[in-house]
Amino acid sequence: MRGGAQAHLLRCDDQAFYVTKFQNNPQHLRVLVNELLAALLADALGLPVARPEVVEVSPELIDNTSELRIQKAGRWQKCLPGFQFGSRFPGQPNSVLVHDLLPDEHLSEVENLAAFAGMLLFDQWTCNTNGRQVIFIAEPHQRSGYRALMIDQGFCFNAGEWNFPDSPLRGLYHRQRVYAQVRGWRSFEPYLSRLEALPPSVLDQAAAAVPPEWYNADTQTMTRLLEQLDRRRARIRELIAAVKNSSRQPFPHWS
Repeated sequence: MRGGAQAHLLRCDDQAFYVTKFQNNPQHLRVLVNELLAALLADALGLPVARPEVVEVSPELIDNTSELRIQKAGRWQKCLPGFQFGSRFPGQPNSVLVHDLLPDEHLSEVENLAAFAGMLLFDQWTCNTNGRQVIFIAEPHQRSGYRALMIDQGFCFNAGEWNFPDSPLRGLYHRQRVYAQVRGWRSFEPYLSRLEALPPSVLDQAAAAVPPEWYNADTQTMTRLLEQLDRRRARIRELIAAVKNSSRQPFPHWS
């Protein structure tokens, strides 16, 4: 698959396909934590993210599959066996049309376009230092219309750094037209209210699903990350106000 983590598309024992990032990916081991933790939290807010799973890859599969390799520092190495992060592909690759981009004239056909505002809340909260990554799905039985699916949360929490260097441009999708419906704070609902009222137990439950080897069983650092996330919920309106007033002016219809 494309991308800096050099993910692989694997069919798992549930017969579904997963875009799988390995522990020895070129970006950082913690990218796997970020992917799973962020996807579970986004799902708890009702945001349209790809379903996350922990994928166990056997040594036998790697040894007998020449494609399961990663290039690091100019050299090829085998993918590591064990628990990896999997992001479920939306259907069968040979029957579902997936678009990385849509022309502006087709963005109005995206049925869940309002979720872009909610995802911006999420990316500001988690300090996603990558641009917002999205795919658009056209189901084979539909004549028109698309559904946006938010993917690639690996650079939340500033990738492997696990800190929060805030910027008003964090998390903005590069096509500003997706924010044309934003008129004010009400345009961020119901995600804004859900985030502000999110129980800390949801953070703990999401963290409990993460394999300890993905963060070297450093529970103290994981706890500190969760505490920072919990505190940042109180700042979300301040962070969005900074986005609104930024040089990009992403919300031209805010009244």
